[in-house]
Amino acid sequence: MKRILVTGGAGFIGSHLCQRLLNDGHDVICLDNYFTGSKQNILPMLGHPMFELVRQDVTHPYFAEVDEVYNLACPASPVHYQYNPIKTIKTSVMGAINMLGLAKRVKARILQASTSEVYGDPTVHPQPEEYWGNVNPIGPRSCYDEGKRCAESLFMNYHVQNDVKIKIVRIFNTYGPNMNPNDGRVVSNFIVQALKGNDITIFGDGSQTRSFQYVDDLVEGMVRMMQTPDNFLGPVNIGNPNEFTMNELAETILELTGSSSKIVFQPLPPDDPRQRRPDISLAREALNGWEPKVQLREGLKNTIAYFEQLLKQLEE
Repeated sequence: MKRILVTGGAGFIGSHLCQRLLNDGHDVICLDNYFTGSKQNILPMLGHPMFELVRQDVTHPYFAEVDEVYNLACPASPVHYQYNPIKTIKTSVMGAINMLGLAKRVKARILQASTSEVYGDPTVHPQPEEYWGNVNPIGPRSCYDEGKRCAESLFMNYHVQNDVKIKIVRIFNTYGPNMNPNDGRVVSNFIVQALKGNDITIFGDGSQTRSFQYVDDLVEGMVRMMQTPDNFLGPVNIGNPNEFTMNELAETILELTGSSSKIVFQPLPPDDPRQRRPDISLAREALNGWEPKVQLREGLKNTIAYFEQLLKQLEE
């Protein structure tokens, strides 16, 4: 049994990770300020004797005796991270400094939840970990992209200078239950619009691509990454290499929901990546044969069922 801190633990991904770690028999501290996280996500865990909830912002130092830290705290959807871009940068940079300082003091392993956004609008496809990216440092997405890039640099330098045991994963588009219905991400947007019978909004002509990973596959990859030897640091891409256009995603969601919603097109936002697909060769090799098991249709059915229940509760 380990004592494990999960920052952003009440968020979409963090809540699934907390539940997985509890199921594995660990003592879990969930730290969240609820900017994008929700108590609803962690409600099933609140009565668990090995679960502890702390309301705090990672931009402030936190002190605890722990064996491992998963640093997930940061708004991850454009709607949320562009709402307060300075706060987003502070969360990525100061949050990383605070959590790395904690890991250094107590000699804990620490994993950084980085992002495929470090690749920006990629000129290399699919994206391997060796690719340095194509990011606009002053664009509207830069608060998130550059904040995460800086956090990776901090992690690597804390390792080199202070021998902190670090792990870095780069997370590609992830979806599943516990997503925020108003987070502006494409999967949640399309599902909510379809279930409500509203127009499905596609930005651009719908030919841009993404690779969608079900949250259970991501959590498995993160747990395996934390268990790798000390000399393996990453970064490692964690994502599903199956690539879909926005038009294909919209059509699949319309079919699975039975919705009569119409598809409408709006202008593409600035710096929106045209294509995104992970090269997961390193993950397969280094993470004990890890690869995604849940494919898009199956994962979407689970996610649609979650949103159907959530929207029903909101109406009552």
